[in-house]
Amino acid sequence: MASAWLCGAESEEIMKPYRQLKKQELEQLRGELEQKYEEAKSLGLKLDMSRGKPSADQLDLSMGMMDVLHSGVDLNDSEGIDCRNYGVLDGVKEAKQLLADMSEVSPDKMIIYGNSSLNVMYDTVSRAMTHGIMGHTPWCKLDKVKFLCPVPGYDRHFSITEYFGIEMICVPMTPEGPDMDLVEKLVSSDDSIKGIWCVPKYSNPQGITYSDETVHRFARLKPAAPDFRIFWDNAYCVHHLYDDDQDFLIEILEECEKAGNPDLVYKFCSTSKISFPGSGVACIATSPNNLKDIKLQLTIQTIGHDKVNQLRHVRFFQDIDGIHEHMRKHAAILRPKFEAVLDTLEQELGGLEIGSWIRPKGGYFISFDALEGCARRIVEKCREAGVVMTEAGATYPYHQDPKDSNIRIAPSFPTPEDLAKACGIFVLCVKLVSAEKLLEEMV
Repeated sequence: MASAWLCGAESEEIMKPYRQLKKQELEQLRGELEQKYEEAKSLGLKLDMSRGKPSADQLDLSMGMMDVLHSGVDLNDSEGIDCRNYGVLDGVKEAKQLLADMSEVSPDKMIIYGNSSLNVMYDTVSRAMTHGIMGHTPWCKLDKVKFLCPVPGYDRHFSITEYFGIEMICVPMTPEGPDMDLVEKLVSSDDSIKGIWCVPKYSNPQGITYSDETVHRFARLKPAAPDFRIFWDNAYCVHHLYDDDQDFLIEILEECEKAGNPDLVYKFCSTSKISFPGSGVACIATSPNNLKDIKLQLTIQTIGHDKVNQLRHVRFFQDIDGIHEHMRKHAAILRPKFEAVLDTLEQELGGLEIGSWIRPKGGYFISFDALEGCARRIVEKCREAGVVMTEAGATYPYHQDPKDSNIRIAPSFPTPEDLAKACGIFVLCVKLVSAEKLLEEMV
C-alpha cells in the first residue's frame, strides 16, 4: 500500500520512538521528511478523504432498485394502499417491518420518515425547542438547555445542538462507550441537561460499540429532567466489515422497558449508506408515549412521507436477510480499504509513538490521535499536498479539540489507488509535523 515516496530515504533512526531521538537526529529526519513532502506536493494530487461517502462501486450495488418499480407494476402495498397517493402518516406496513427488523424493534414502535435520519434528529430537537416533550416546558423558554456529547463524536450531531443554542458538554469515550460515571453524575444532578448524543455501534469516528454494561447503565439512568432523552443514532447497525467477527449491541428500548424507563430513548436509523445516501428511508423507534407526542406535530408537518420510495426499498431488499446479504457486498468493497489504511498506519507509524488508532470491525471511519497539538497542522499539511481530510476539531463540539490531536479518516470514497496515495501523504505529514513538534519542545 505504501507509496513510493515513503520508502528508502529516511535514516534508520525513524524505527525508534521519535521521543528517543536526539536533537541532531530529529533535525536530520525533519530534513529528509521535508524533501519527501516537497516531492509529494509536486505531484499535483487532488484527493478527498473528508466525508464518509459511499464510493461509486457501492452505489452501483443498489442500481437494481431503479428497476423494481416502473409504469407497469402494481404500486399498492400489502394492505392495498395506493402508494402514489396521500396518506399513511407513519409508513407502509412492509416498510415498517423491514426497518423494524433492521432496528431490532417491533414495527408498532416505528415511524418511517423521508431519506435522512439526520433530518429526523433535527426535527426532534426542533420540536422539543418549540413545543417541549410530552407536555413539558418548551426548551426555548428555559434559561439554559444542555446536551452531553461523547467525544470524539459525530460533527453533524454537534452542529444541530449548536444551531439551536444548546450548550454542549463533552463526555470522554472509553473502549466501553461514553464515561458512564460522568454521564450518570451529570444527568442525575442537573435538570438543564436534556439529552445525550450516541452512536452506539461502530461509533463515529472511533468504531467503538457500547458494551452490555454501558447499555444497561443508560437504561437505568435517573435524569433530573423528566424530559431528558437519549438520542440513540444507530446509523451503523448492519455495517459490519467482517462476517465472522462482528460487534454485538444490546437493544436499548427493551432494556429501558425492563428498567422502568420506557420513554427514555429516541432511536434513529436509516438506509442512507445501505441503498442511496440521498434517496434512502429513515425512521425513529421509541415508546408509545413518545410516538403519540411526535405524531401531534407530524400530522401538521406532513400528510405522509414518500411511500413510493418505501415500496421501492421493500421490493428490492424483500426482507432483513436481503439487507444482510446486500451489506456483505458493501463489506467486500470497504474491508480492503480499511485494512489497507490500517496496515499502512501500522507499517509506517507503528512503534514511533507519534500516533494511535483503533482497528474497527464496522462503520465508516478510522479515528487517529496524533501527538498533542499536531492535528490541525497535519490536516493543513495534507491539504497543501492535495489531500482533503475532515477538519481537525470537527469531532468535538464547537470544533474545539482541547488536545488538538484527533483526526477522522474516511476510507470509503476514494478508489484503492487514490486511497494508497492519500494514506502515503497522511503518514508522511504525521511524521513531519511530529518531528517539528518535538524539535519545538527542545528549544
